[in-house]
Amino acid sequence: MSKLTTALKSARETRALQIGVNILNRVPAMFAEQFPGQKAIVVADATTFGVAGKAVSAYLREAGIAQDEPFVFTDPDLYAEFKFVEQLEKALAQTGAIPVAVGSGTVNDLTKLAAHRVGRPYICVATAASMDGYTAFGASVTFRGAKQTFTCPAPQAVLADVEIIRKAPAAMTASGYADLFAKITAGADWILADGLGVEAIDPTAWSIVQDGLHEALANPGGARAGTVEAVSPLIEGLMLGGFAMQWSRSSRPASGAEHQFSHLWDMEHHTHNGKAPSHGFKVGIATLYVSTLYEQLLNHPVEQLDIAACCARWPDLSQQEARAGELFSNTGFLETALTETRAKYLSKEELAKQLETLKAGWPVIRQRLEKQLLPPTEVKRRLQSVGAPVEPEEIGISRARLRDGFFRAQYIRRRFTILDVAVRTGCLDLWLDHMIIDE
Repeated sequence: MSKLTTALKSARETRALQIGVNILNRVPAMFAEQFPGQKAIVVADATTFGVAGKAVSAYLREAGIAQDEPFVFTDPDLYAEFKFVEQLEKALAQTGAIPVAVGSGTVNDLTKLAAHRVGRPYICVATAASMDGYTAFGASVTFRGAKQTFTCPAPQAVLADVEIIRKAPAAMTASGYADLFAKITAGADWILADGLGVEAIDPTAWSIVQDGLHEALANPGGARAGTVEAVSPLIEGLMLGGFAMQWSRSSRPASGAEHQFSHLWDMEHHTHNGKAPSHGFKVGIATLYVSTLYEQLLNHPVEQLDIAACCARWPDLSQQEARAGELFSNTGFLETALTETRAKYLSKEELAKQLETLKAGWPVIRQRLEKQLLPPTEVKRRLQSVGAPVEPEEIGISRARLRDGFFRAQYIRRRFTILDVAVRTGCLDLWLDHMIIDE
């Protein structure tokens, strides 16, 4: 049984997945199997309709499957924003047709949420290896000025034609590669959480994401060139990440400290040259620097950690809340920072116990981390090879803002990561100084 078949059995919502070369003509059979007797409506944007949507509509027509007129987003500034969800929702409310989303991140998220809001499943035809959200539960959509994750089911079926996907703009493939690479540090964070008794690793979710991950990332140059041999495992790895999130009903299997940076920049409405950098490029930069932070942890004499000193300088909750107030007073998400800070706060007694666990378990934890991680030099080499940015300035983030992010990012999510270890051991400033981020 293939890895994908096994993972598909663990998915809670997706019932069918096909990945292959020149398989777009299989969409009608997949649709008929999942939605017998139902009418279809192709949903795309102006670009993806030309790339694959028009052909999908023709194949459905040739197969005798009834369709409504395709819904094509024509706004040149289309992005995952709630007003576009409402546009599609209005159209879907006038028909009982099953949406066939043809596109990548934006089209998929808009269709996922709009279909959910009218109480309907949908099918997705992927057009780029640009992110891991195809098979993920939830849609990341901007609502009232802030990026939010709305709870809604993953597509019931997904088809990925590698011949189409490998011809997508190289920047989209690079973004997907960087998003997949983030699973390396996300896995390391889960190892830390597991080793310290904060959040146990779910073997099924771990296996879905991590088994074969290093192999899927092995050929960044081939992914950039659009070779079938490199793009096929890349799109497979991205689909697997979504399945793990379906299984666990959490983004923990695929998201760690590197995503906290991306979430922070999203909440700050960060743009570069008038546009928000891609999700993959943001987490790619963060993955590189989180990997560098891990290098500092692995080189640190954890077995000599002075727990009493750590506890002596540990702030009480009111001090921690005051610090959050200082960091986020001029933002629209102070309450989020306070809520997450309270949720993850430890008393000095609890901190002492956690740090004792860290010291006692360090030999094993370190061994697990070394097996999981890649050296920062190799992370940088691969990101460069695939064409992803490796300097924060390339996505409009200054060195000072990047450094500041190491202090701020851990306030906005309660998920336990290396950022929490760095803060609780009192090592964050020291490690950042060694990383020479400001140069």
